[in-house]
This record gives sequence, structure tokens and C-alpha cells, in this order.
Amino acid sequence: MNSLVVKLTLAFLLVGLIGAFLVALFVNQHTQTQFNQLILDQNQQDLINNITSYYQTNNSWEGIETVFRPSFDNLHPNPDTSPNPETYGPLGVRRTQFTLVSAEGEVIFGNFRGKNEGEITATEYEQGMPIKVDDETIAWLLFNPVFDRWRPGTPEGNFLINVNRATLYSAAGAAIVALLLGGILAFTMTRSLRELTTATQVIAQGELGHQVKVRSKDEIGTLADSFNQMSTELARSNNLRRQMTADIAHDLRTPLSVILGYSEALNDGKFTGSSEIFSIIHTEATHLGHLVDDLKTLSLADAGELPLTRQEVSPLNLLKYTATAYQIQAEKHDIGIKVDAAPDLPSIYVDVERMSQVLGNLVSNALRYTPKEGEIVLSALSQDGKVKLQVTDNGSGISPESIPYIFERSFRGDTARVQQSGEAGLGLAISKSLVEAHGGVITVKSELDKGTTFTIVI
Repeated sequence: MNSLVVKLTLAFLLVGLIGAFLVALFVNQHTQTQFNQLILDQNQQDLINNITSYYQTNNSWEGIETVFRPSFDNLHPNPDTSPNPETYGPLGVRRTQFTLVSAEGEVIFGNFRGKNEGEITATEYEQGMPIKVDDETIAWLLFNPVFDRWRPGTPEGNFLINVNRATLYSAAGAAIVALLLGGILAFTMTRSLRELTTATQVIAQGELGHQVKVRSKDEIGTLADSFNQMSTELARSNNLRRQMTADIAHDLRTPLSVILGYSEALNDGKFTGSSEIFSIIHTEATHLGHLVDDLKTLSLADAGELPLTRQEVSPLNLLKYTATAYQIQAEKHDIGIKVDAAPDLPSIYVDVERMSQVLGNLVSNALRYTPKEGEIVLSALSQDGKVKLQVTDNGSGISPESIPYIFERSFRGDTARVQQSGEAGLGLAISKSLVEAHGGVITVKSELDKGTTFTIVI
């Protein structure tokens, strides 16, 4: 019973059996009731006519039971297969199905619901058929609502037996079909689940990116599609992690090699100490320290433990500070940098040092990809109770296929240019982490050869 296929098959079978049983029971009861009613309706007027004629002829009820025997004998000429005439009336209707009661309440013939004389109520009289002679009610013909089964051997009894047998066979056939279809449906429904189980085991063994076939558009199909997306993202994240590790190792090795090379040469007496050599060593050590700081920042952001010293600051002042910090570098590249923000913008509550780091990363990227005589604009605006900070350039832009991954760690849209600049590819990833630590959102829009706009919403 541990198999889902078996459980579903048994569930389908149980539903089929219950449905078949209920249908068979309903058909059996309804058929018998309606058939009895049909026979009574067909013979009702004959009974009334015979009873009325007998009373008019004999002027009494004595021997009234003989009214039913002629019709009975005509309908059942074979005494070997005919039911007992003492028990059955015309057309094989049981005599106990009707009762003849005089106008005074005396039970003349039959037994209405097992009641004695005087126990039949006025309401029960009204439900019967009046027997009238010269517009005078002389008796009441009452019919019992609950009928006995027809006796086997009569045409009516054989008919009901055949109907019941057909109903039973139909119920058995429905149960067999339910079992077969239930097994097929259960196997089909659980096939995707079995494939997903196997796929999870494959991924657990390290084969990231494994895909399963999406066989339907229902909830299981949605689950399979989500699994494939998860598997793809896991594989891509794993590849990015490996690439980041390799890139960081390379970026750490470069300044270390320079520092070790000069320090060994100085130690061996191959070089004499000079301000130029010490400046190179200091520059490489500073670069190495920046890489370590970047990794620490990312680690703290991932753990949600990045310390923030928030204070209110004017967006205009924050942008001016960033523009001033990169003014000289922009002039060296013959690139214009300006600030476009209203002085009456609402203040934002941020860690000034961390937010300056974010803006600095964005401006640094813009300087790297903006051509000479280009322009970088730092702007701010207020919208829907939020402040938007934007860094826009008219540089080379970002390719559409790179935009979804631009904030991922160590992602390099232009590997050659980034490696030449000595960057580790962590700037935008750090910017995203710092903005999200402030509860904000950073987005990017770009067109090739037209420029890029980074937007920070606080």
C-alpha cells in the first residue's frame, strides 16, 4: 500500500463500486415501484368496474373475492407456471396490494397496512378510489404504498428479475472498467512524479541542470516546469560561483605576485628601495585590501548583518558629493559629469557612506564605458512618496542578453575590458546588496550604443 499507483487505483475502484451500487439500487427500487404502479394504474378501472358490477348484481359484498378469479385464470392458463389465484388478482397483482372498505369503515377484502376495522383514517380514505352506485359512495378501494416483489414465474416477475440481473451485470462491468481505467490513470498521473523523484536524486548526486519532461499543463505539469527552472538556476548559480571563485583567485593573485616579486627583489638586494617601487607596492596592497573589503561586504549582506549608520541626507547633496569625488577622473577621460536635482526634494534616511559607495560604483562603471566627450548625469526626483536616484550615461550600453545577469557576482558583460581595468566584477553585486539592505530597489535600462540608466528607488 506504499505505492501511490495502488492507492489511486483502489480509490478509483472504490468510487466506481459505490457509484455502480447506488445506481443499481436506485434503478432496482425505482423500476419495481414504477412497474407496480403501472400495473395498478392499468387494472385500477377494471377493478372498480368489476367491484361495482358485482355489488349491483348481488346487492352485497359476500363472495367478492371471486371477482378476481376469472381474469386471473384467463391471464394464466398454464396451472404449472401460474401463481396461486388465492394470492394474486388480475394480471398477477397481489391481493394484499389493495383493500376494499365499506362506506361504514368495515374491511370487506384485503388488509390495508395491517390495520383493523375502525383504524383507517379519513385522510387514508381520501387517498383511495371511491366505488359509486347511482352517485352514492358504497365503498372505498385503498392501495398499499409498499408493494411486495413480483413472484418468479409470472411474466411480470420474470421481467423484474431480468432487469435486476442486467443492473447487476452493468454494475459489475462498471467496476471492472473503473479498475482498468483507474489503473491506467493512476500510472499516467504518477509517471511525472516518479520522474521528478528520480531527477531529485540525480541532482542530489551533483548533476545540476538535469531536466524532466513536462507532460501536462495541470498542477503536476506546473511542478515539473518549476523543477526544471530550479534545476537550471542551480546549475547557473553553481557555474557563477565557480567562475567567481576563479576570478577572485586570479584578481588576488595579481597584486600578490607584484608585491611578492618586488619584496623578494628588495630582500635579495636586486633593487634598492625607491619611492616609485614603494608606491607600486602600496597601490597593489590597496587594491588587495579593496578586494577583501568587497568580499566581506557581500558576506555580511548575505547574512543580513551588514551594519548601517543611517541619517537624513538631502539627495542633492549626496549626488553632489559623488560628482565631486569623480570630477577629476572624469576630466582625465574628457567626460562631462553633472548633477540634476531639485533642492527641495524630501530627505532620505540612509547610510551616507554605503550609499556613496553604491553611487560611486555606478559612476565608475559609467566612466569605464562612456567615450570621450560623453556625459554622465546624476539626477534625483520624487514620485509616489519615494525618491529615485539615477545615474545615466551615453556610453556603449549593455546587451539585452546581459541585462538579467548584470547584478550577479563576477558577471562580466565585456570580459576583456573588465580584466584590463583590474576589476573583479563585484561592484554591481555589492551595489544591489547595499541598496536592498536599505529596503530599496535598483534597476537598469540600457540600449546598445545609446547609453545606460541605473535607477535606485528609496
